[in-house]
Amino acid sequence: MPDDQDASPFVLNVLHQGIAGEITGFDASAPLNTDLRQAVLGAFNACPVLVFRNQMLDKPDQIAFSEAFGDLELAVNRDFRSEGFPMLHEVSNLDLESGKPTSKLSNRGNYYWHTDKSYMPIPSLATILYAVTLPPEGGDTLFAHMGDAYDVLPQDKKSEIETLRMVHSWERTRIKSRSKLATEEEIEDAPPVVHPLVRTHPETGRKSLYLGTHASHVDGMARGAGEALLAELQDFATQERFIYRHKWHPGDLVMWDNRCLLHQATEGFDMDKYVRLLHRTVVRGDAPV
Repeated sequence: MPDDQDASPFVLNVLHQGIAGEITGFDASAPLNTDLRQAVLGAFNACPVLVFRNQMLDKPDQIAFSEAFGDLELAVNRDFRSEGFPMLHEVSNLDLESGKPTSKLSNRGNYYWHTDKSYMPIPSLATILYAVTLPPEGGDTLFAHMGDAYDVLPQDKKSEIETLRMVHSWERTRIKSRSKLATEEEIEDAPPVVHPLVRTHPETGRKSLYLGTHASHVDGMARGAGEALLAELQDFATQERFIYRHKWHPGDLVMWDNRCLLHQATEGFDMDKYVRLLHRTVVRGDAPV
């Protein structure tokens, strides 16, 4: 983003230095020209969590905005693909049969630290989440910056993990998160893949940890030892000093960079009484290196 805000097509206010920024004076329902798209991407590289305030979007609007940044990904879990708009995923605490809010969710993965679609050969660049219905309070989303965490790792730990590769598995993450088990169709769609434990951001050149609950174990290492290393690194990387907490407001459209962040949903509200519904689109990225 240019230093002169008057030269920018929107206003970017820092919410959390190096992690999150708030964009105002922006209409995500309007088509993005090349200059505006590049301005958003420039802000995105500076603030990997972008919060677009006061949006009014229908499903085609959100899909069109998201497609300006790349091809969209289908959700592996078919239960949550929006009817008529399969590229849009409905994130909610609604029971699929009764349509009523519930705390007994079949999908608990959102409540664990993860980076979206790391179980795919080409994981996502960005996730874009739009607030449709919110509880009176609670339901915050946490974001942890894996580049900030990597930067302050001891040098001997950096050397230890520099060349390691992690197995990421949709099937395994469903077990770890105590969610509805993966179906055969889902396992066929998303078999286990291997990615570097330390990845380099293709735009900024920064190194960051690449882990989360989708990461199963270290490739070529005894499973127990690999799982212990994963837990050690994730505990370190999700300390409060690396985290931005997003408190949702009606009309928030939040776009975040899965290449350098972990995120997790929180509860903090009566899930059996209040509805929390957000619309999610995911932009495909590139293979981690």
